[in-house]
Amino acid sequence: MMQAQVFTLYPEIFPGPLNKGIYSKAMTKKLWSLKVINIRDSAQDKHKTVDDTPYGGGTGMLIKPDVLANSIDQNVNNGDRIFYLSPKGKRFDQKFAQDLSKEKSFSLICGQFEGVDERVLGTRNIEEVSIGDYVLSGGETAAFVILDSVLRLLPGVLGNDKSPADETFENGLLEYPQFTKPQIWEEKAVPEVLLSGDHTKIKDWRLSQSEAITRDRRPDLWQKYKKD
Repeated sequence: MMQAQVFTLYPEIFPGPLNKGIYSKAMTKKLWSLKVINIRDSAQDKHKTVDDTPYGGGTGMLIKPDVLANSIDQNVNNGDRIFYLSPKGKRFDQKFAQDLSKEKSFSLICGQFEGVDERVLGTRNIEEVSIGDYVLSGGETAAFVILDSVLRLLPGVLGNDKSPADETFENGLLEYPQFTKPQIWEEKAVPEVLLSGDHTKIKDWRLSQSEAITRDRRPDLWQKYKKD
Protein backbone atom coordinates (compact mmCIF):
# COMPACT_ATOMS: atom_id res chain seq x y z
CA MET A 1 0.00 0.00 0.00
CA MET A 2 1.26 3.45 -0.88
CA GLN A 3 0.98 6.14 1.79
CA ALA A 4 0.78 9.76 0.73
CA GLN A 5 1.15 12.60 3.22
CA VAL A 6 0.10 16.18 2.66
CA PHE A 7 1.33 19.05 4.82
CA THR A 8 -1.07 21.98 4.63
CA LEU A 9 -2.54 24.92 6.52
CA TYR A 10 -5.97 23.91 5.22
CA PRO A 11 -6.46 20.23 6.10
CA GLU A 12 -10.22 20.48 5.63
CA ILE A 13 -9.68 20.62 1.86
CA PHE A 14 -8.57 16.99 1.77
CA PRO A 15 -9.31 14.34 0.60
CA GLY A 16 -11.67 16.35 -1.61
CA PRO A 17 -12.05 14.73 -5.05
CA LEU A 18 -9.79 11.87 -3.99
CA ASN A 19 -12.66 10.64 -1.84
CA LYS A 20 -14.73 9.85 -4.94
CA GLY A 21 -14.72 7.29 -7.75
CA ILE A 22 -11.76 5.04 -8.39
CA TYR A 23 -9.57 6.58 -5.68
CA SER A 24 -12.16 6.09 -2.96
CA LYS A 25 -12.55 2.45 -4.02
CA ALA A 26 -8.78 2.02 -4.11
CA MET A 27 -8.48 3.45 -0.61
CA THR A 28 -11.14 1.01 0.62
CA LYS A 29 -9.12 -1.81 -0.95
CA LYS A 30 -6.07 -0.49 0.90
CA LEU A 31 -4.16 0.22 -2.29
CA TRP A 32 -3.25 3.64 -0.94
CA SER A 33 -3.78 5.83 2.11
CA LEU A 34 -3.73 9.55 2.79
CA LYS A 35 -2.50 11.29 5.91
CA VAL A 36 -3.16 15.02 6.16
CA ILE A 37 -0.99 17.03 8.55
CA ASN A 38 -1.97 20.50 9.72
CA ILE A 39 1.26 22.52 9.76
CA ARG A 40 -0.27 24.91 12.27
CA ASP A 41 -0.38 22.15 14.90
CA SER A 42 3.41 22.42 15.20
CA ALA A 43 3.44 26.11 16.04
CA GLN A 44 4.72 26.67 19.60
CA ASP A 45 3.25 30.03 20.58
CA LYS A 46 -0.25 30.53 21.97
CA HIS A 47 -1.43 32.22 18.76
CA LYS A 48 -0.26 29.27 16.61
CA THR A 49 1.77 31.61 14.40
CA VAL A 50 3.02 29.94 11.22
CA ASP A 51 4.33 32.86 9.16
CA ASP A 52 6.48 35.96 9.41
CA THR A 53 7.91 38.74 7.22
CA PRO A 54 10.93 38.01 4.99
CA TYR A 55 14.36 39.32 5.89
CA GLY A 56 15.52 41.96 3.42
CA GLY A 57 12.04 43.28 2.87
CA GLY A 58 9.49 42.46 0.23
CA THR A 59 5.81 41.70 0.04
CA GLY A 60 4.03 38.75 1.58
CA MET A 61 4.86 36.34 4.35
CA LEU A 62 6.90 33.16 4.66
CA ILE A 63 6.13 29.97 6.54
CA LYS A 64 8.50 29.87 9.50
CA PRO A 65 11.32 27.29 9.36
CA ASP A 66 10.92 26.07 12.95
CA VAL A 67 7.20 25.39 12.55
CA LEU A 68 7.52 23.54 9.25
CA ALA A 69 10.59 21.59 10.36
CA ASN A 70 8.84 20.45 13.55
CA SER A 71 5.88 19.27 11.51
CA ILE A 72 8.11 17.32 9.14
CA ASP A 73 10.23 15.78 11.88
CA GLN A 74 7.16 14.52 13.71
CA ASN A 75 5.58 12.89 10.68
CA VAL A 76 8.13 11.81 8.08
CA ASN A 77 10.18 8.62 8.26
CA ASN A 78 13.86 8.74 7.42
CA GLY A 79 14.46 8.09 3.74
CA ASP A 80 10.99 9.09 2.57
CA ARG A 81 10.93 11.58 -0.28
CA ILE A 82 9.51 15.02 0.52
CA PHE A 83 8.34 17.46 -2.13
CA TYR A 84 7.63 21.15 -1.78
CA LEU A 85 5.16 22.36 -4.40
CA SER A 86 6.84 25.41 -5.91
CA PRO A 87 6.77 27.23 -9.29
CA LYS A 88 10.59 27.17 -9.29
CA GLY A 89 10.78 23.41 -8.84
CA LYS A 90 11.53 20.63 -11.31
CA ARG A 91 8.75 20.25 -13.87
CA PHE A 92 6.30 17.48 -13.01
CA ASP A 93 5.48 15.24 -15.98
CA GLN A 94 4.34 11.70 -16.78
CA LYS A 95 7.82 10.25 -16.24
CA PHE A 96 7.93 11.95 -12.83
CA ALA A 97 4.52 10.45 -12.00
CA GLN A 98 5.67 6.98 -13.04
CA ASP A 99 8.76 7.20 -10.83
CA LEU A 100 6.75 8.47 -7.89
CA SER A 101 4.18 5.68 -8.26
CA LYS A 102 6.91 3.20 -7.33
CA GLU A 103 7.51 4.80 -3.92
CA LYS A 104 6.02 3.21 -0.81
CA SER A 105 5.42 6.61 0.71
CA PHE A 106 6.08 10.27 -0.01
CA SER A 107 5.09 13.68 1.34
CA LEU A 108 3.83 16.84 -0.34
CA ILE A 109 4.23 20.25 1.31
CA CYS A 110 1.65 22.83 0.28
CA GLY A 111 3.05 26.31 0.51
CA GLN A 112 1.09 29.49 1.15
CA PHE A 113 1.86 33.19 1.17
CA GLU A 114 5.26 33.83 -0.48
CA GLY A 115 6.56 30.36 0.25
CA VAL A 116 8.78 28.83 2.93
CA ASP A 117 12.11 29.65 4.54
CA GLU A 118 14.84 28.32 2.23
CA ARG A 119 16.75 26.72 5.11
CA VAL A 120 14.06 24.09 5.63
CA LEU A 121 14.41 22.85 2.06
CA GLY A 122 18.11 22.19 2.45
CA THR A 123 18.19 20.76 5.97
CA ARG A 124 15.31 18.34 5.35
CA ASN A 125 16.43 17.26 1.85
CA ILE A 126 13.21 18.54 0.30
CA GLU A 127 12.79 18.40 -3.46
CA GLU A 128 10.97 21.25 -5.18
CA VAL A 129 8.45 20.31 -7.87
CA SER A 130 6.27 22.43 -10.17
CA ILE A 131 3.18 21.40 -12.12
CA GLY A 132 3.63 24.20 -14.67
CA ASP A 133 4.85 27.66 -15.51
CA TYR A 134 2.23 29.63 -13.59
CA VAL A 135 1.59 30.68 -10.01
CA LEU A 136 -1.16 29.34 -7.74
CA SER A 137 -2.41 30.86 -4.51
CA GLY A 138 -1.39 27.72 -2.63
CA GLY A 139 0.03 24.26 -3.09
CA GLU A 140 -3.18 22.36 -2.37
CA THR A 141 -4.41 22.45 -5.96
CA ALA A 142 -1.03 21.22 -7.18
CA ALA A 143 -1.10 18.42 -4.60
CA PHE A 144 -4.37 17.13 -6.06
CA VAL A 145 -2.85 17.16 -9.54
CA ILE A 146 0.19 15.15 -8.46
CA LEU A 147 -1.81 12.67 -6.39
CA ASP A 148 -4.31 12.15 -9.21
CA SER A 149 -1.63 11.45 -11.80
CA VAL A 150 0.37 9.15 -9.49
CA LEU A 151 -2.44 7.13 -7.91
CA ARG A 152 -3.98 6.09 -11.21
CA LEU A 153 -0.70 4.34 -12.05
CA LEU A 154 -0.86 2.04 -9.03
CA PRO A 155 -1.73 -1.57 -9.88
CA GLY A 156 -5.40 -2.27 -9.30
CA VAL A 157 -6.57 1.35 -9.19
CA LEU A 158 -7.85 1.51 -12.77
CA GLY A 159 -10.30 -1.06 -14.02
CA ASN A 160 -7.83 -2.08 -16.73
CA ASP A 161 -4.16 -1.93 -15.77
CA LYS A 162 -3.24 -1.73 -19.47
CA SER A 163 -5.16 1.54 -19.91
CA PRO A 164 -2.27 3.91 -19.09
CA ALA A 165 -0.09 2.37 -21.79
CA ASP A 166 -2.07 4.01 -24.62
CA GLU A 167 -2.51 7.43 -23.06
CA THR A 168 -1.04 10.79 -23.91
CA PHE A 169 2.71 11.15 -23.08
CA GLU A 170 3.24 7.41 -22.48
CA ASN A 171 5.09 7.02 -25.81
CA GLY A 172 6.18 10.62 -26.14
CA LEU A 173 3.15 11.56 -28.25
CA LEU A 174 -0.25 13.11 -27.66
CA GLU A 175 -3.12 10.63 -27.77
CA TYR A 176 -4.98 9.82 -31.00
CA PRO A 177 -8.70 10.75 -31.46
CA GLN A 178 -11.30 8.44 -29.90
CA PHE A 179 -14.82 7.59 -31.07
CA THR A 180 -17.82 5.67 -29.73
CA LYS A 181 -21.47 5.01 -30.67
CA PRO A 182 -23.51 6.20 -32.48
CA GLN A 183 -21.58 5.47 -35.65
CA ILE A 184 -23.01 8.57 -37.34
CA TRP A 185 -23.69 11.65 -35.22
CA GLU A 186 -24.76 15.03 -36.62
CA GLU A 187 -23.85 13.73 -40.08
CA LYS A 188 -20.31 12.98 -38.93
CA ALA A 189 -19.17 9.37 -39.29
CA VAL A 190 -16.61 7.37 -37.37
CA PRO A 191 -13.42 6.86 -39.48
CA GLU A 192 -13.84 3.74 -41.61
CA VAL A 193 -10.52 2.26 -40.51
CA LEU A 194 -11.84 1.89 -36.95
CA LEU A 195 -14.70 -0.25 -38.27
CA SER A 196 -12.49 -2.47 -40.41
CA GLY A 197 -11.47 -4.97 -37.76
CA ASP A 198 -7.93 -4.83 -39.16
CA HIS A 199 -5.89 -4.23 -36.00
CA THR A 200 -2.69 -3.54 -37.89
CA LYS A 201 -4.33 -0.79 -39.94
CA ILE A 202 -5.99 0.61 -36.82
CA LYS A 203 -2.67 0.69 -34.98
CA ASP A 204 -0.98 2.45 -37.90
CA TRP A 205 -3.83 4.97 -38.20
CA ARG A 206 -3.70 5.77 -34.49
CA LEU A 207 0.05 6.26 -34.61
CA SER A 208 -0.19 8.57 -37.63
CA GLN A 209 -2.91 10.58 -35.89
CA SER A 210 -0.83 10.88 -32.71
CA GLU A 211 2.17 12.02 -34.69
CA ALA A 212 0.17 14.61 -36.62
CA ILE A 213 -1.49 16.01 -33.51
CA THR A 214 1.80 16.17 -31.61
CA ARG A 215 3.61 17.82 -34.54
CA ASP A 216 0.86 20.45 -34.81
CA ARG A 217 0.13 21.17 -31.14
CA ARG A 218 3.35 20.39 -29.28
CA PRO A 219 6.43 20.96 -31.48
CA ASP A 220 8.61 20.60 -28.37
CA LEU A 221 7.38 17.03 -27.82
CA TRP A 222 7.61 16.30 -31.53
CA GLN A 223 11.27 17.29 -31.69
CA LYS A 224 12.06 15.14 -28.68
CA TYR A 225 10.10 12.21 -30.17
CA LYS A 226 12.04 12.40 -33.43
CA LYS A 227 15.37 12.45 -31.59
CA ASP A 228 14.43 9.42 -29.50
